Amino acid sequence: MRIVTADEMKALDKAAYEDYGISGLVLMENAGRQVVDLIRRVTGDVRGRIVTVFTGKGNNGGDGYVAARHLLNMGAEVKVLSLVSTGEITGDAAVNFEIWRKMGQKVYTVNQGDGSNIARLALLNTDLIVDAVYGTGFKGKMPEKAGRIIEVLNKSGKPIVAVDVPSGLEADTGRVNGPCVRANYTVTFGLPKLGMFLEPGADYTGEITVADISLPGVLIEKAAPHRYLITADYVKDWLPSRPSLAHKGNFGRVLVVAGSRGMTGAASLAGEAAIRSGAGLVTVAAPETLHAIMEGKMTEVMTVPLPDDGNGSLSREAGKKILALLEDMDVLALGPGLSQSPGVITLVRDLLPSLKIPCVLDADALNALAGETHILSKLQAPGVITPHPGEMARLMGVTPKNIQEDRIGNAVKAAADWNVVTLLKGARTVVAAPDGAVYINSTGNPGMATAGSGDVLTGMIASLIAQGMKPALAAAAGAYLHGLAGDQAAADKGMMGLIAGDIISALPAVTKGLV
Repeated sequence: MRIVTADEMKALDKAAYEDYGISGLVLMENAGRQVVDLIRRVTGDVRGRIVTVFTGKGNNGGDGYVAARHLLNMGAEVKVLSLVSTGEITGDAAVNFEIWRKMGQKVYTVNQGDGSNIARLALLNTDLIVDAVYGTGFKGKMPEKAGRIIEVLNKSGKPIVAVDVPSGLEADTGRVNGPCVRANYTVTFGLPKLGMFLEPGADYTGEITVADISLPGVLIEKAAPHRYLITADYVKDWLPSRPSLAHKGNFGRVLVVAGSRGMTGAASLAGEAAIRSGAGLVTVAAPETLHAIMEGKMTEVMTVPLPDDGNGSLSREAGKKILALLEDMDVLALGPGLSQSPGVITLVRDLLPSLKIPCVLDADALNALAGETHILSKLQAPGVITPHPGEMARLMGVTPKNIQEDRIGNAVKAAADWNVVTLLKGARTVVAAPDGAVYINSTGNPGMATAGSGDVLTGMIASLIAQGMKPALAAAAGAYLHGLAGDQAAADKGMMGLIAGDIISALPAVTKGLV
């Protein structure tokens, strides 16, 4: 599913009118009806229900008047409270306001000094609230009087349905700069808005319904940006089929180069995740002084010792053996738990320009590139990097705060500058491809913020590439399945006790319905 900014959505609405003759009033009517459909799904029969609709002056308010009209016609008791003087309502919203007024219905203005008290009294016997105050055009901080009323809504304890976006949420950035509606449900129109999937905005939307308002599919396909919300349908289409006559060689060979003294778990987690994600053959190559430990840890995954420095970390001499091993491999996963020893740093920097197969770089492979990211441009085959915000900050020479302030922009820049697929981990993982495509993940939970979770993701992505997936789609699908497995594990065991191995254990169940 495509994801848009406010201006991109506005351009699609404009094209719907100019190119297809679909007027704003038609779109508004469809939007309001979709809000009603959601309310009926939540409450059942609306007859006798008391619904309070809060409106503003723009199209968002107009959607609210449409919803109010249809709810009234269905037998609900509807109260409309406007946060603006009725004379401020313009355009298509004014048309629907006039229809409401001509139906003999009142609009109570709450933009005066006692507005919050009026709102508080109105909500005493309300069953459900509709937030139609501010739409996708909102930016900055809520006006003080409006903010007080929003706080009344949030403290009411009544379910809130937000129209398009919760009022107070910036549709492009997900920023919340003051009072903002905490919706239980958000009905967003045409396509989902970017800020609804970025923190902290994602915490304010509740359950999101993407509603069809009759925008032509051909228009969306032609004009919407290549920015996608990763969904189960996408992943199902992307994952490779598994023919009945296939053998293990058909599903790819993965070499995982990982581990150091005290970090053998990182290597084993990456290897086990790769085999659980469908790769036919997985080999973990680790420092030779740790080889016996690795063999004891894994059964289905093969192991190979590599030259080390005598202290449990790889030496630069390991490069020749790695290249020899890669002759029979389809993808390399490099980095989990390697350490930041001088030998590892030299090994990584020397090895990457010689690679002739795709690679997935994580953890210490990325740390080795800090200040030397130009090496990424020397890759002879596609690469995927999977930094968390701290690693991304080191690679880009900025602070983690800088990264978090514009996660998508930073991921896109890295992908373009370094010509690698860039997966920026964190809440709402972002995947950016060198061709400009962006994928945003919505699965996952805070319980996955645990040691080894990233190592699991590295193995998964490498496995999917080995099975024939394009690197960008493998990264996007890997992020989705990783989060989905984490969600399943959290449902089974709770977030507090969730560990990385639980994510691996949940993988077969969550992938079962997708392959």
